[in-house]
Amino acid sequence: MPNYDAVIIGTGQAGPPLARRLVQSGLKVAVVERKFFGGTCVNTGCIPTKAMVASAYAAHVARRAADYGVTIGGGVGVDFGAVQARKEAISRASRDGLERSLRGLEGCTVYDGHARFQSAREIVVGDAVLRAERIFVNVGGRALVPAIPGLERVPYLTNSSMMTLENLPRHLIVVGGSYIGLEFGQMFRRFGADVTVVEKGPRLVEHEDEEVSAAIHEYLADEGIHVRLNAACIGVSGGPGAITVEAECATGGPDIGGSHLLLAVGRVPNTGDLGLDAAGVARDERGYIVVDDELRTNVPGIWALGDCNGRGAFTHTSYNDFEIVAANMLDGESRRVTDRIPAYALYTDPPLGRAGMTEAEARRTGRRVLVGRRPMTRVGRAVEKGEAKGLMKIVVDEASQAILGAAVLGPGGDEAIHCVLDVMATKAAYPVLQRTMHIHPTVAELIPTLLGELAPPVDGARPGPARSV
Repeated sequence: MPNYDAVIIGTGQAGPPLARRLVQSGLKVAVVERKFFGGTCVNTGCIPTKAMVASAYAAHVARRAADYGVTIGGGVGVDFGAVQARKEAISRASRDGLERSLRGLEGCTVYDGHARFQSAREIVVGDAVLRAERIFVNVGGRALVPAIPGLERVPYLTNSSMMTLENLPRHLIVVGGSYIGLEFGQMFRRFGADVTVVEKGPRLVEHEDEEVSAAIHEYLADEGIHVRLNAACIGVSGGPGAITVEAECATGGPDIGGSHLLLAVGRVPNTGDLGLDAAGVARDERGYIVVDDELRTNVPGIWALGDCNGRGAFTHTSYNDFEIVAANMLDGESRRVTDRIPAYALYTDPPLGRAGMTEAEARRTGRRVLVGRRPMTRVGRAVEKGEAKGLMKIVVDEASQAILGAAVLGPGGDEAIHCVLDVMATKAAYPVLQRTMHIHPTVAELIPTLLGELAPPVDGARPGPARSV
């Protein structure tokens, strides 16, 4: 029975850096991977999808060349096979590089296969039994397949199988109007497919403020994406190339016909076949491994990191899980999950960068808040680039002057938001950011301007327009 100081199950974003830190500290480590090195991000998430988003953006800008005074003869075409090949080359390079680095890491042994707990200290991988006093579960998640009548007889796609499409869909029906669904919907529309997004809620990305949701809906509709809201999916029918989604919506007919169906309604953790019961590890009602503020499970010596613990669903939260565990275990620190500020991005074009609370969330806390907002039509850098859709928004606590949250929906929004996030992390009052000189012309330079335009929120469903300066 091979004995190790630590066993890491899964090579998603938390696993490999943790293996390196543990080896550097002198521990003997085993890493188990059942399929593709790198987890969701490298294989079916961030890296391949953003590579495809980049291709879609290039096609979109090329079609708009005349807006910039540029003439393209012969029209703009999309070679979908070449798009997929480019995406796969980028993803493969990252996956292969990661695998090589782990297999060549002295003090680390890589096992190929599916890991299952035999006890709280034993992991079975094929014919091998690995024993360790420290076990780290980093198994990620997968697409949720909802219980829709007829789905068992209809071909459907998830974010994973979308990566292997050989031909461009004629008409893609996307069930789910949040991050994954909207990113795929816009990119495939720009590749040339008809796209319909079916969302059960009253608006897209419903957890964002209404004005942000409305702006996203507007620019997607401008590109020819059909959006059906308040949709109760009754069932699906049909076969390859001819699929019908039956839905009751506030507007439109009950039948939505298309060639391909993408399910983008959420994620579930890969925890059902790990033998967690044999180790006594607790899970919640959704299958996520229950962890404390330092990512420890209820069983001493077992931690859960990444998407499988329900404490974050992003690559950056997974990596931060590694940082928390490594700092606490190896550096004598006391870092906690609740210390981090929620931050994420939606990679439509334009992208949405988000940090902290929305206005609605902040107001629900009972705080007296001040809000600054500005449409991208009044951001010089966005106008110069010909990409003036979206808005900027920031929310502060009137009493403490703390920044509570911000949204930048516009060109470079995924980068500009870090100006706010970094100041929030220092717990500095908002005048510190307001008085900082920023570079012109940029999108981020308008963040101090937003803070100079703070005003009490407007009551009602839709906040008022930005004030002039």
